[in-house]
Amino acid sequence: MSELKKKLLEHLKEEVYCRLGVSKVHGIGVFALKPIPKGVNPLKSKVKYKDVPISHKELKGLPASVKKQMKIFCYFDKDEFLVPSIGLNSMDLAVYLNHSKKPNVVFKKNDKLVTLRNIKTGEELFMDYDINFGEKHTF
Repeated sequence: MSELKKKLLEHLKEEVYCRLGVSKVHGIGVFALKPIPKGVNPLKSKVKYKDVPISHKELKGLPASVKKQMKIFCYFDKDEFLVPSIGLNSMDLAVYLNHSKKPNVVFKKNDKLVTLRNIKTGEELFMDYDINFGEKHTF
């Protein structure tokens, strides 16, 4: 068996915890496929990328439909969007995390997602947008 295949099988066994599903809270959400222990990154990916800050001014000239897509899938504030360096044709499941004032995951300062407690199979993962993004969010 190739080394690549061994690593991929290990990833599938040990690091794949989540799936997308219909949320009772809002639209699509992230759900546990199996129990997730406290203190792990439930969305650890083999794809490495960083978010690239792009100002609103720099987005001038983009089609309105692309800007709309960015508002759905990219984090943004009054100054800039954070666009994944891998573009918008490949997505991180984290963009589907819904907001709750009782979160069970949090982004740490190193941009790593971490579970705050044990999460049961089938449970939806939530983050507190106010804590993670430093702004007051209303829905």
